[in-house]
Amino acid sequence: MSGFLRYRVGPYGAATCPGEFQGCDDSALGAFWAEALGWGVSSEGPGVTNVEPAVFDWPDAAAVCVDVVTVPDPETVNYRAHLDLATTSAAHQAELVTRLQELGATRPDIGQGDVPWTVMADPEGNLFCVREPRPIYRDIGPVAAVVVNCADPPAMARFWGEAMDWTLHEVTDDHARLRSAEGVGPHLEFLRTPDPESVCGRVHLDVKPYPGDDQAAEVARLRALGATDADLGQGDVPWVCLADTEGNEFCVLTPG
Repeated sequence: MSGFLRYRVGPYGAATCPGEFQGCDDSALGAFWAEALGWGVSSEGPGVTNVEPAVFDWPDAAAVCVDVVTVPDPETVNYRAHLDLATTSAAHQAELVTRLQELGATRPDIGQGDVPWTVMADPEGNLFCVREPRPIYRDIGPVAAVVVNCADPPAMARFWGEAMDWTLHEVTDDHARLRSAEGVGPHLEFLRTPDPESVCGRVHLDVKPYPGDDQAAEVARLRALGATDADLGQGDVPWVCLADTEGNEFCVLTPG
């Protein structure tokens, strides 16, 4: 299985593929994230805007792509997954927050209290954080981490580590952190959260087998690790919808 994630906002029944955001206007929201990350945009079809680094060879563990997919009625729920953006200094953090606000982001109060990172929401309300500078995020690119709220971080790290063959870098009862075995790209972090939302959110992860791998074999392997089938009304689509050990939906794409 490719250790490459795509962070996706999109409807579970429409033409979608790896990591995603759901929104009402994929092109506008895609333009926001392209400006925020310094990346380019393309489209795999109507209603889908793909945000990717300008120089990018698939698969590439150094990047987590963002897909933005139009939905008619996006949910307004507290999502389990969100992006954390990296900064290199306190000045860079302040500059980035200001620039994102100029692009249309807001700074919601979600009860975060006095924390060193800045909680923000994109123009359609998807939450993300601008992290304070940390050594582990140095030279990592614009995305520091994909963060997933969960009930059992060690168990989630075991599942996703085996699912993607990523390396475990840190684990406690309250937090676990994985990264590509190549030591590049964003981290995948699991954070213990009281009563994580049990509803289906707008943001989910997709994984893509390496070119030449067999999708059906990868799906069978993930089921053996504890994944379950997810019927989201997706119909006849080329990807396979599964849920991890805590019920977070994700998609297994076709190789290539």
